[in-house]
Amino acid sequence: MQSEENNKLDWDQNFTEEVIQSMDAIEASLQPSSSSSSSSIVKKRRFTEESTPKTRRRLPDSIVSPRPSPPFSLSCCRADSKLRYPPLRFGGEILYSRTTDEVEKAAGQLLKILEMKKKEMGQVAVGFDIEWKPTFRRGVLPSKAAVMQICLDTNYCYVMHIFHSGIPPSLRFLLEDSTVIKVGVAIGGDAVKVFSDYNVSVKAVEDLSDLANQKLNRDRRHWGLASLTETLVCKESFWINNYVQESRVLVPICLTYGSYLSHSSFDVRLNISLGKYIKVSVLQLPKPNKIRLGNWELYPLSKEQLRYAATDAFASWHLHQVLKHLPDVVKDTADTRNEIVPADTRTESVPADTRNESVPA
Repeated sequence: MQSEENNKLDWDQNFTEEVIQSMDAIEASLQPSSSSSSSSIVKKRRFTEESTPKTRRRLPDSIVSPRPSPPFSLSCCRADSKLRYPPLRFGGEILYSRTTDEVEKAAGQLLKILEMKKKEMGQVAVGFDIEWKPTFRRGVLPSKAAVMQICLDTNYCYVMHIFHSGIPPSLRFLLEDSTVIKVGVAIGGDAVKVFSDYNVSVKAVEDLSDLANQKLNRDRRHWGLASLTETLVCKESFWINNYVQESRVLVPICLTYGSYLSHSSFDVRLNISLGKYIKVSVLQLPKPNKIRLGNWELYPLSKEQLRYAATDAFASWHLHQVLKHLPDVVKDTADTRNEIVPADTRTESVPADTRNESVPA
């Protein structure tokens, strides 16, 4: 509102002498004449302005009208990403359970927390992932799912060593609860593997890869968790940058571990912090093969394995929070390219197996 009032005032105000001189200097620099003739043009214009009544001048529409937002490009996000971008890590508490009793107790705690969140939010989503020991010999069946990690916010991530504990009743109830959405990349394959290894159906799964294609205006692309992390945070920073520029307000913003920006939280920051520029941290998700392809059946898990497992589940939850606040983009026609439409990519049943390889993601 304030910017609109300022624009209206600009129409009725005369240019200052300083602005006129600047415009004359620019005009003179574009003429193919010598420097002396340019100087005479400036003097002549100044004499004319002083000897005649002042008239109001209007800015061209190209200057007054805001420029259209440029199309989103990932080139700035991809350049030297491994060198420039800090790693995404889970900064909360990792709750590691190994025995049947410990996993049962941890799942019971999870259910209580989820029930409270349902009352507050109505619908709850958790980051979900599993790990297993890879096999490198042809013809050898993959090992059973060894570790299951579930993350529901920035504070706690549950890492359960189901290879040793199995899946006790409370954890089974949680996995089969269709009111709790489990989100992750290629989560359909994880759900099939859990059913194959433990005869437990993981219901209400939502694949972040499908949701990302819907939100990012992409064709059918199979995203990895690492590439989606970098791309999504970069796109979110691009959206924020354009949103702020169009609103003629600049705010300092930094995406940090365990935080995400939605429309509502962004508006709060707009009202609190005014600055001169936008600062955005793009994050990458490290996937060291030494840990990813390690032995997840070992008891107990190392600190590095626990951190890796928790970060994967947290990244899934985190990216889902970002994705669900982005508008859907309709392709095919130019008129409806930017039309916002509602969508629901959640599925209530276990999808077909989308991960046939024996190496965990």
